[in-house]
Parts: sequence; structure tokens; C-alpha cells
Amino acid sequence: MATVRSNGRPEAEVIVNFLDGQSYSKGKVEEAFRALRLDKPYPKPAKAAPSSFKAEDLDLIAQEFDITRGQAEKVLTEAQGNVGEALKRQVELR
Repeated sequence: MATVRSNGRPEAEVIVNFLDGQSYSKGKVEEAFRALRLDKPYPKPAKAAPSSFKAEDLDLIAQEFDITRGQAEKVLTEAQGNVGEALKRQVELR
């Protein structure tokens, strides 16, 4: 429990005492943390740019090889948008 100083206010709970006489108090650390992080709203993640490939092509590759749409888009990008080439490359990899 915090002890009372001569001015009537309770002394802060000390977390760490350093050899040079400095210390961190729990209340000040929590206050600084709240001021830096908790009181600010979190930024919203940026939305991904729309894909330049047809949704049917992405779905076909994703379903046939049980991969995510992001992975299917990467495969199509490597095949320069050619669905047949993308399918062929995936078959060769497996």
C-alpha cells in the first residue's frame, strides 16, 4: 500500500529503482501508456486494390488447388493473366 507523504498525497508505487536514484512509478507509466496508445483511435487498415483479373478466373484457380484468392491472384500474375498457364504451373508444382 502507498505511504503518505508530508504534503498529504500518497506516494506513488515504485516499479523499479535504478542505481542512479531514478525510479519508475506505476501511476506515471500507466498514464503515459494511456496518453500514447489507448486514447487514440486505431487506424483502419487500407483496403486492397481491386484485382485486375476476372473473379471467375480467381475462383477457378482457388477452388481447384484449394488456395486462397490472394494466392490465386499471385499465380495469375506470374502467368501474366493466362488461366491455362496458371493452371499448368500449379499442376507442375504439385
